[in-house]
Amino acid sequence: MRHTTTAAATAVLLLALATGCGGDDSGDGKATSTSPTPTKTTDPATAYLAAAQGIAFTGSQPTDTELTALPPKWCAGLDDGHSVEWLLSSGGGAAYPNGMNWGTVKKDAYTLIVAGVRAYCPTHTAAVTEELRATGQY
Repeated sequence: MRHTTTAAATAVLLLALATGCGGDDSGDGKATSTSPTPTKTTDPATAYLAAAQGIAFTGSQPTDTELTALPPKWCAGLDDGHSVEWLLSSGGGAAYPNGMNWGTVKKDAYTLIVAGVRAYCPTHTAAVTEELRATGQY
């Protein structure tokens, strides 16, 4: 009986040591942190340019600089109360996604606008997608 009691006491002691010492599984003797990992902030250009990779541009491929110049214009227009159709019109302040040697068809322009709005001014996403759905364009 004495042997069983000693074995049980040893097992309890080992269990307490294994669970009560900070949960260090690394084997290097350093205590592990229990604070939450900080969230990573994504650059809006990264998500927007990733969406642009799927676009078949007419003419040559636009530069990242040309593409990232557009979402701030779209966001400013939306902040001023303009519609997507206005943004893409000739009165939209050169906000249609095209350049000297490249362009987009309207369907791809809508895709870029949605991606740009989601990345740069997400508060307008619902209004933009609602407008495009109402016209049957999205």
